[in-house]
Amino acid sequence: MNDLFKQHALTYGEEGKKWFNSIPSIIKTYEEKWGLKALAPYNLTYNYIAPVERTDGSRAVLKIGYPNDKEFQSEIDMLEACNGKGMVRLLMADRANSVILIEEVTPGMPLSTITDDSQATKILTSVMKKVWKPLPNKHHFTKIADWTKALYEPYDPFPSHFVHKAIPLLEELLKTSASPVLTHADLHHDNILKSDRAEWLAIDPKGIAAEPCYDTTAMIRNPYKLLQAMPDIDDLLRNRISVMSNELGFDPERIRRWCFVQTVLSGVWCRDDANDMAYAVKVATALNKITI
Repeated sequence: MNDLFKQHALTYGEEGKKWFNSIPSIIKTYEEKWGLKALAPYNLTYNYIAPVERTDGSRAVLKIGYPNDKEFQSEIDMLEACNGKGMVRLLMADRANSVILIEEVTPGMPLSTITDDSQATKILTSVMKKVWKPLPNKHHFTKIADWTKALYEPYDPFPSHFVHKAIPLLEELLKTSASPVLTHADLHHDNILKSDRAEWLAIDPKGIAAEPCYDTTAMIRNPYKLLQAMPDIDDLLRNRISVMSNELGFDPERIRRWCFVQTVLSGVWCRDDANDMAYAVKVATALNKITI
């Protein structure tokens, strides 16, 4: 297990250390319980994720989250709500222990491998429309107003002028929002995979209650490495907003504002990582100055 995954586990303190050390025994438990043979894990960040072979010869993916993690529980709920439509299919789940088995998406190439950016944006919007689901009358999904609260917290060293601009924009967007639906909330190029079953499928949903337009925000600053290497991203972002507006019927200025707010929020979230924060500043600067 790599250092990044270990570092994440240790953010939970002593309990996180115990969980990290228990991963091998958790894997063994579910190999026996669900009839699996776990293979080498993928590159790990926040969850333990590994391909598995099932006793019937098929393959799937085992995902282990930190116990009682709210985001992991919301992921399970959204996977259930989508039931394989536009989204990877949930095969087995143990909520109490934050362990799930999902389909292996094959051939599995991410949308980031599509070099025509307009085409990739159109594919992304087609997936977006499939994964939006009505909210139950009673639900525990995080509401967008709560999801964005970090904008109001101390934000040094992220540039304060961006935060001061993002806050009133957020408040106006919330005040004028369309009826909320269940959104993916992290729908970017590396969370959409090529699928033999259904053309393209989304993975790793956050499951946030927000107006549909909010779901345009994660893709605007991705793929990370591609945009980071580009000296000027203004035209690219402007074209993406135009394509999304045409495909989804949303006001392009509203898309731009949501993208700006969420980019600033991402910068606040990653303010302890200088490289990620600098990248958020780059994207926020472009979104702040482009006109639609």
